[in-house]
Amino acid sequence: MKSAILTLLAAVNSLSAVAADEVNIYSYRQPFLIQPILDDFTKQTGIKTNVVFAKKGLIERVKREGKHGRADLVLTSNFSAMIQLEELGLTNPIESEAVDKNIPASFRDPDGHWVALTKRVRNVYSSKDRSGKLTNLSYEELADPKYKGKICTRSGKHPYNLGLVASMIAHHGEAETKTWLQGVKANLARKPQGNDRAQVKAVKEGLCDLALGNSYYFGKMLEDSKQKVWADAVYINFPNQTDRGSHLNVSGVVMTKYSKNKENALKLIEFMTDNKAQNMYASMNMEYPVKPGVELSKLVASWGTFKEDSLPLSEISKYRPMALKLIDEVKFDL
Repeated sequence: MKSAILTLLAAVNSLSAVAADEVNIYSYRQPFLIQPILDDFTKQTGIKTNVVFAKKGLIERVKREGKHGRADLVLTSNFSAMIQLEELGLTNPIESEAVDKNIPASFRDPDGHWVALTKRVRNVYSSKDRSGKLTNLSYEELADPKYKGKICTRSGKHPYNLGLVASMIAHHGEAETKTWLQGVKANLARKPQGNDRAQVKAVKEGLCDLALGNSYYFGKMLEDSKQKVWADAVYINFPNQTDRGSHLNVSGVVMTKYSKNKENALKLIEFMTDNKAQNMYASMNMEYPVKPGVELSKLVASWGTFKEDSLPLSEISKYRPMALKLIDEVKFDL
């Protein structure tokens, strides 16, 4: 009997040891980008990572699983997803001096519920043949009648555009932003559709002269033998360089409310915000590191320096519901 009890205790201890040496991750970010970083983390710490990759549905899964869920962390590809998780009460505050030291306050939730890991600019791409380089272009000018029938974009409700509209409200207020949205809609060359790369392709094909798109897609297209011809047809422009700076979106991470491996999850967050992982993000996905001082990829550095909108993301996020309301009111996608 005593032997059986000892055997049972040994098994329980063994399971506990396994559980203590792992981190479970739900990731909207793609395997090619995340797995090398996770492999390096495991190599340095001995902590195993288990990842569920998906393009959709992970927030709903965390909500549905509740306290029985396995996820310790959720890696998001945009700012809106982090805010959604926080608003649903599914996050756990991240308390770390290392993270606070690595990541500027404007890219962290004031209460610690999310941390940005990479930055990308909401750029305006312009046709080399028909528009040329637009060094002094602003988001506001996209509503100017001189661009009537010349602009392409994806859905106004996509998180990337939703963030841009929210930032416009933060800077100009509701009424002025609604007028701006109506002007941009009037200038569209076609109904909003496709992803960011599809907009650059449309410029290449002559369907429009200007397109909204995130900066890292430019680098990814230049590396793709089939899409390079699209990227070669446009200039990348950083809007609002003469005033507030370009709007940024971010990828990021949250710790789940019911994380069962908080200590290891925190170690992974600290790792992802430090030099090596930040450099890997920059080199593999052409994104801008959030940690100051981390070197850019050579390709991204070749695009030049730019001024960022310094308004904290936590401030911009307050206007997301209003942004969605305005997009519906002007029937932007219809």
